[in-house]
Amino acid sequence: MSRSATATLTALGVGAAGELTTAPVRALPVRGELAGLLPWGGLRRGSTVSVRGSTSLLFALMAAATAEGCWAAVVGLPGCGALAAAELGVAVHRLALVPRPGRDQGEVEKTVAALLDGFDLVVLATPVTPATSRKLSARARHRKAVLVPFTVSWPGADVELTATTGHWTGLTEGHGLLTSRTVSVQATGRGAAARPRRTNLLLPAPAAEAPARPALVSLPPADRPPDPPPATGPPLPPLSTTAVEAVV
Repeated sequence: MSRSATATLTALGVGAAGELTTAPVRALPVRGELAGLLPWGGLRRGSTVSVRGSTSLLFALMAAATAEGCWAAVVGLPGCGALAAAELGVAVHRLALVPRPGRDQGEVEKTVAALLDGFDLVVLATPVTPATSRKLSARARHRKAVLVPFTVSWPGADVELTATTGHWTGLTEGHGLLTSRTVSVQATGRGAAARPRRTNLLLPAPAAEAPARPALVSLPPADRPPDPPPATGPPLPPLSTTAVEAVV
């Protein structure tokens, strides 16, 4: 390829091999409460962030990134529901579900490695060996993706977020509907995340403004159709005896 053609492609953000040369955003966005738990203010590309204790916490961690255009995949979690993810803010049209990634460690590793090559954030809920976990963390670091082990042991994680049981709200005086739950989230890790941090998280996140409920409008009673006018014309003659006998 000529030097001028290469310069043109570079100016457009495309490399000679067809790869984007524009540097990706350093950290994926997260909710404000979670940003305070992470030393980078978000999910740093190339990092491994472990999540324990709550599927709702997992979805809350993914919500802002998918809403702003990032793609995510959830691997090895058959019970993951798209509706539940959407209710917690995940843009499900940018979410891929891989409930059964493989029958053995080799297939799981290949599946997750391929997803790390193409997705911004990959959640893994299938237990793997320490050797496999090191390989996948290295793959995420190399591909500038975020690896999120969920409810599985991951000794090399940069940050570990753990949710503890919180309290529900919505019931008043013994009746009502459960609307939200407040959980306590603790962050531990290594390096810049070595100092433990804790915050309270409301799930789902409060809406900026609740939509107004439509007012009920009383409709006027429907008009009854008018009664048909009485028949006009001369009265019918009485039936004769002969006619009655004929009818019988």
